[in-house]
Amino acid sequence: MAEESRNKKKAKKNNSETDGPDILMVQKIFLDHFTGLSEKYIKGRLVDIGCGTKPYGKLLADLVTDHVGVDHTDTSHDKSNIDIFATAYNIPVKNNSFDSAICTCVLEHLEEPEDAVRECYRVLKHGGYAIYHTPFIWHLHEEPRDFYRFSKYGLKYLFEKCGFEVIEIRPISGFVVTFAQLNLYLMKGKFNHGLIKWLGLFRLYNFICQKLALFLNKYDHSQQYTCEYISVIRK
Repeated sequence: MAEESRNKKKAKKNNSETDGPDILMVQKIFLDHFTGLSEKYIKGRLVDIGCGTKPYGKLLADLVTDHVGVDHTDTSHDKSNIDIFATAYNIPVKNNSFDSAICTCVLEHLEEPEDAVRECYRVLKHGGYAIYHTPFIWHLHEEPRDFYRFSKYGLKYLFEKCGFEVIEIRPISGFVVTFAQLNLYLMKGKFNHGLIKWLGLFRLYNFICQKLALFLNKYDHSQQYTCEYISVIRK
């Protein structure tokens, strides 16, 4: 019990480190892609697997008739937006219950990602689309529940093995954004304390770094260094 309590506290600490201003750059890039893909593929009754605080509820509200959030009881996030308390491996609904699915930043935290993708396949209707958001080059986070990183080839293999048709696997960045994001986390941990923190120098560095990386990302085609992928798959 003491170990479980320590793990939960550590996960909450890691959540606070990966949310907020240090990740605004990647959030903006992701949302630009996610919004366009959602408008094209998400509709009807939606299941949000590993929904957490259901951060895309407002964004998707006009696209869906019902947004059902699924998450486990031990989540370190606020639970007020969870509709079904369950694991990604066993969602207590009938086969073919949903028109669409999203699963954002969840697969890397699951011991058995294949089982979770198979469960998504089960609860989706035939012809239904799912959007997955997964890291590729990213630091450890929400420890100790951080198990995997996925290349585009690994994702394609996983989704097709579970019966899905892969529509698209899209890298969201090149080297510049990935390097800038990792650099910000490293610099914050090593230098954002004492006088530097008091003077707000890291906040200034953070702002300049993210703005510059966002601008350069428009011209950076080195997508083999992407920090994350967005995948669209169809049952």
